[in-house]
Amino acid sequence: MAKAIANREEDYSQWYIDIVKKANLADNSAVRGCMVIKPYGYALWENMRDQLDKMFKETGHVNAYFPLFVPKSLFEAEEKNAEGFAKECAIVTHYRLKNNPDEPGKLMVDPEAKLEEELIVRPTSEAIIWNTYRDWINSYRDLPLLINQWANVVRWEMRTRLFLRTAEFLWQEGHTAHATKEEAIEEAKRMQDVYAQFAEEYMAMPVVRGTKSESERFAGADDTYTIEALMQDGKALQAGTSHFLGQNFAKAFEVKFSNENNQEEYVWATSWGVSTRLIGGLIMTHSDNEGLVLPPKLAPVQVVIIPIPKPGEEIDEVAEKLMKDLKAKGIRVQYDTDDKKRPGFKFAEHELRGVPVRVGIGKRDLENGVVEIARRDTKEKSTQPLEGVVAHIEQLLEDIQNNLFNRALKFREEKTTSVDTFEEFKAVLAQDIPGFISAHWDGTNETEQKIKELTKATIRCIPNDAPEEEGQCVFSGKPSSRRVLFAKAY
Repeated sequence: MAKAIANREEDYSQWYIDIVKKANLADNSAVRGCMVIKPYGYALWENMRDQLDKMFKETGHVNAYFPLFVPKSLFEAEEKNAEGFAKECAIVTHYRLKNNPDEPGKLMVDPEAKLEEELIVRPTSEAIIWNTYRDWINSYRDLPLLINQWANVVRWEMRTRLFLRTAEFLWQEGHTAHATKEEAIEEAKRMQDVYAQFAEEYMAMPVVRGTKSESERFAGADDTYTIEALMQDGKALQAGTSHFLGQNFAKAFEVKFSNENNQEEYVWATSWGVSTRLIGGLIMTHSDNEGLVLPPKLAPVQVVIIPIPKPGEEIDEVAEKLMKDLKAKGIRVQYDTDDKKRPGFKFAEHELRGVPVRVGIGKRDLENGVVEIARRDTKEKSTQPLEGVVAHIEQLLEDIQNNLFNRALKFREEKTTSVDTFEEFKAVLAQDIPGFISAHWDGTNETEQKIKELTKATIRCIPNDAPEEEGQCVFSGKPSSRRVLFAKAY
């Protein structure tokens, strides 16, 4: 299998596409802007999904499912949300096709099958869910309502890139209802923490936790809490968001409850979500010019065993015992018995697919009671005694996970620059790998938009841990009380 991956330093965009396709994660589909997620890519998404689902349930959430279609009148009920997504909506207007009398063998829309009300293919589910919650919530005893759904959504994008931005993608969306504002804010912050924990502990991707500026906020939210990651080309990726929706949707859909004093109130709401975009983030955080580099906790295959030069009875026996012992430890392992490919070809193939650990077993190795171990992250190889090799691999997987996180964190720290003037700001952005810029901002939308217009950099977040610091806005010179993070972004 010829890799032919573009050089990351020379053509980052093509490098990314090459990895996605040549590592068999996904491919373009017959529908423009949509993707086919291939088995290996879907296995990666399943590992992410299953871990997140466990974390959601540990925080008291349950799963449900709501319709793909949203009546247009419901979609319009919350004006800011409808306006925010209007340009990305796909709309169903008819429910039937018929034979075209002017072109035999072709079909046409049946004009008599027009829907009484147009349906929006969900870009997000707040409208359909809050219309449903109105019937589910009557009393304070019904609260909090903590529901998540795993689904697909459609946001009609003109410029697409596999995983990062596609017209249809997979995600989860949590939608919760609470009796008080304080409970809802606590929920939104809790889910930001869950996302950050998942990104750092499982994806080995360090993130900055913060809040969005008003212009970057989710349409219909009072506050948006975000986690922001830095990719290897120095651009930021919004890796997950959690929104405090206030009572906006409750008022739009008349979702009320009777409190303990039998007084009627509107509920308080949150929503939160991450998507298959995380796979794009994973690729761009860790991978190299040889292909994917995957953190062991999420890798579909954590260990691959390769017979050298080919399978044989003696090698098979050792390999199968090693597989059994590794599986008993919960390690995902594969024995590559394809005798049509040479070992060197297999090494390159599994390196391209990002398998964290490779074990080579040859007859001479067995005579000496050893195996060869190679780790994907550093390319280091070592010879290890067969006795104790399972414990060694267990520790190695943990070491790789930690190394990937620490390497990405070091990169982010090196590529986060504090500036005090707009000239310094522009100079950082002119670098090949610009990264995060920490700068004072006067808090106005006007300044934010002007900076974006001039530099294409946006405020990624106001970091949760940003200290109080008197200064002057990097652009306007007006007073500022803390620094915010700017970056060019995906």
